[in-house]
Amino acid sequence: MAVTTAPKPPAPQGFSRTTAGRLWASTVGKKAVMAVTGGVLLLYVVAHMAGNLKVFAGADSIDGYGRFLREFLAPVLGHSGFLWVVRAVLLLAVVLHMTAAIQLARRARKARPTGYAHRARVPGGYAARTMRWGGVIIALFVVYHVLDLTAGVLNPHGVEGAIHDNVVADFRHWYVVLAYTVAVVALGFHLRHGVWSALRSLGMGSARRAAAVQAAALGVAVLITAGFLSVPYAVLFGFVR
Repeated sequence: MAVTTAPKPPAPQGFSRTTAGRLWASTVGKKAVMAVTGGVLLLYVVAHMAGNLKVFAGADSIDGYGRFLREFLAPVLGHSGFLWVVRAVLLLAVVLHMTAAIQLARRARKARPTGYAHRARVPGGYAARTMRWGGVIIALFVVYHVLDLTAGVLNPHGVEGAIHDNVVADFRHWYVVLAYTVAVVALGFHLRHGVWSALRSLGMGSARRAAAVQAAALGVAVLITAGFLSVPYAVLFGFVR
């Protein structure tokens, strides 16, 4: 008697069938992408804040720091090449971070088509509910910030390399400081929720550690928010001229 065997399934082809594709398609994979890209963006935010604080050391300090970044690895990458590499990495991180966040939100809505009659409050709930509009505010501000202090198009002074004078010219205006404040506060909420979520993903979400996790997330958010806001208000009130 002839023995028949089931036909072999076709070999996996295309990105969607690869390990990377399967990882991206899964909820766990998307959360991992958000965690990694969020970590990259957090490192940049901390470095950017530290660079901004050089304004308190005077024009030579912060302008010299800007020259260092433009000339770093210039023999290999060309003038300002290092900055363009950083910008490309940041752009990729932002695109992946936002795409994963949007897809996870849609997946969560599909899994829960009907709203709950009562929704219990969870740690970081307020920050989580503001993530959507906070992300929009941050994205719009980044566009303005690039046109203002990077390209110099919207800056009242707008001289390339004159970072100190450009910053002072900007933050003399209360409405610029107000817009900056709104964006940085939105960033603070975003960081608080992001750090809280990341720590929970690392296994620190137990009830015993909940208070410590919340405190750590809040501490990071407050520190970064205060660091960024110290510069515009120092200029506005005349401490930095």
